This record gives sequence, structure tokens and C-alpha cells, in this order.
Amino acid sequence: MIAPLPEPLFELGKLMATPAVLQAIQDSGQEVSDFLNRHVRGDWGTLSEVDRLNNDEAVETGDRIYSVYRTDNGTKIWIITEPENESGLRFLTTVVLPSEH
Repeated sequence: MIAPLPEPLFELGKLMATPAVLQAIQDSGQEVSDFLNRHVRGDWGTLSEVDRLNNDEAVETGDRIYSVYRTDNGTKIWIITEPENESGLRFLTTVVLPSEH
């Protein structure tokens, strides 16, 4: 039996991705949703322990959240969810290559 996915920890808001990162993910045979699902459920990828703890805190405080992953063919990608606005909503998550940020 496959275990169910944990519930999302926060809202992603509007999704944006650069053409280059979408191509890199497609070239790896993966989907952008593979990485977004990990990000929104608290799997921060290859971050340091300090950055992981900062993300865990940001889920609660509404600050910026970011994750770092590698595709199956080794390309590094970043996912960045912007801080909550004055209404308490996260309005944007961006998927980019590090060289594009």
C-alpha cells in the first residue's frame, strides 16, 4: 500500500516558471509538479540544516520559503515562495534555475 502524501503546509499562490527551468525539468523526464509537491509539503531538498529550520519557521510566520533540488540529470533548480502579503496570503511561487535569479 502506498502511504498518502502529507497535507500541504502552505499555499503556493500564482505559479511562475522560466522557460529554461521548464526545459531542464522536461529534459530530465520529470514534471515540475514533482518538485512543487515536495516544496509545499516541507521537503526542502538540499538545504543546510539552518535553512531548513528557517523554512520551517517561515511556514508559521509567513516569511519567504525556498527549496533547492536537483533533477534526475543533475540540474539544480530553486523554488521560491514569496512572503505573505498584508492579507496573510502567499501570492507567488517561482521555479527558476540559480543562474536566472
